[in-house]
Amino acid sequence: MGEAFRPGLISADERQIRLQFDIAPEYYLYRHRLDFRLSDGASQVSAVVLPDGIAKTDEFFGDVEVYYNSLEVVLELQGGAPDGQQLSIDFQGCADAGLCYPPETVQLQMPGAAAGAQETPGSTPSGISAWALALFFFAGLGLTFTPCVLPMLPILSSMVVGRKDIDRPRALALAGSYVLAMALTFALVGALIGMFGAALNIQARLQSPAVLITFATFFVLFAVAMFGAFDLRLPAFVREPLERLGSRTRGGSIPGAALMGVLSTLVVSPCISAPLAGALVYISSTGDALGGALQLFALALGMGLPLLLIALFGNALLPRSGPWLNSVKQLGVAIWLLERVLPGPVSLALWAALAAGLAVQLGIFERGVRSAAGRIAHIVALLAAIYAAAALTGALAGGSDPLRPLAPLTTGGSGNAQTEDSFFTIVSSQAELQRELDDARQSGRPAFIELYADWCISCKIMERTIFADAEVRQQLTPFARIKFDLTQNTADQREWLSSEKLFGPPAFLFLDTEGHETLALRVMGETDKATFLEHVSRATPDNFRR
Repeated sequence: MGEAFRPGLISADERQIRLQFDIAPEYYLYRHRLDFRLSDGASQVSAVVLPDGIAKTDEFFGDVEVYYNSLEVVLELQGGAPDGQQLSIDFQGCADAGLCYPPETVQLQMPGAAAGAQETPGSTPSGISAWALALFFFAGLGLTFTPCVLPMLPILSSMVVGRKDIDRPRALALAGSYVLAMALTFALVGALIGMFGAALNIQARLQSPAVLITFATFFVLFAVAMFGAFDLRLPAFVREPLERLGSRTRGGSIPGAALMGVLSTLVVSPCISAPLAGALVYISSTGDALGGALQLFALALGMGLPLLLIALFGNALLPRSGPWLNSVKQLGVAIWLLERVLPGPVSLALWAALAAGLAVQLGIFERGVRSAAGRIAHIVALLAAIYAAAALTGALAGGSDPLRPLAPLTTGGSGNAQTEDSFFTIVSSQAELQRELDDARQSGRPAFIELYADWCISCKIMERTIFADAEVRQQLTPFARIKFDLTQNTADQREWLSSEKLFGPPAFLFLDTEGHETLALRVMGETDKATFLEHVSRATPDNFRR
């Protein structure tokens, strides 16, 4: 667990051993998971004296006591001084952001022999246990099915699924290069965060309009070229050597797949999910560049496993789509990128156009006898056409949500909660945020801050599933509700994120009536309604702790 939970020896004599755990901010230790043992010798632990912890309802262990910030432990001894013995310390902890760690054992050498902690068997040179790396791998596996990572699937599948010139070994090579490049990119980010902490904010810096429009343009060009509108060709002096090299391979470009792995990591997955947020907070607290690289490398390999399976078995599991469906996927990714910089109604109109094109491509206007597959395609085409009509109607009415295109007509508003919802006060600078917090403090109200951005898909999901819920709104009514809009990603906003050790949206902060944040209640990444309401219920004046 590296520097997140660091036990150290204060003193030791014939009566007692005094220890202290230094606990990183936003992390906690379980009381019931602490255990202490001395190696065979004259002295043994007869009693463990612990202070009262903080009551917490934990999703893994239920009602427990936990410790934040620091913990002093007194071990009562019998049998004399523990000279030269080893003290084994068992412990387990979690991050408030949701990343929990496996049980850990650390040995401390008592005075009288070589001092200092010894590494646990199975640790890497940086002190990261193999279990911790396995945990990061499985966290990455879960990340694959979040809105932050799902857009990578059509990018990879369009490279290898449905192409007749790629057999299974070649598909595995292409997908492997994509995943390995993605993992190495994550490892580089982990190393940089280990050195520089939250001040880096790589993902947020890449969400500028210039970067997003550039990559969206590439996806559009690739898609149009697939439709045969033109040949996307490099200059002859570059193309001909590459064609000679390509003639010795079978379909696809391994360097191209690797490049797509790098770009999709940095540009296509900008939002912060809870497991990734927990990993980033943990890494930034350790100051360990090598450990950060290893941890995010393992996380990315976990994310890459489903991508590899889709690439390897996609032809067996999925129908051959042909280049036209690959073009639809490329255009879909382009619109998804442009959503972060275009007005909501324009984005919704683009989704309508894409759905209409899909309906035409599936043969909605074709007549004649159809096979069973043809009839299914015709049904899909009809549904796509209906959605296109609904999305275009919603766009003309001022809507912006592709999952609820007719919201402006059913709710009487624009359907754009970000601009029209008066439940939150929207700010976009540190000065505006501080003004709202000052007003809340002067009126004696606690404050709730939501970090939001138009380019954050998880933010939009939580807008629909949590903040539109009547029960959630009722529970938040006593708070001064502030939405910090980070869409423009200004230097002022990045400075605030760095000062608060935040990596980007979504994130949710609770402040007491004096304007002090309760770090134990901070939520980073997408969460569910039950978990969110549990945090809100704890955010009462009596429960606030610095």
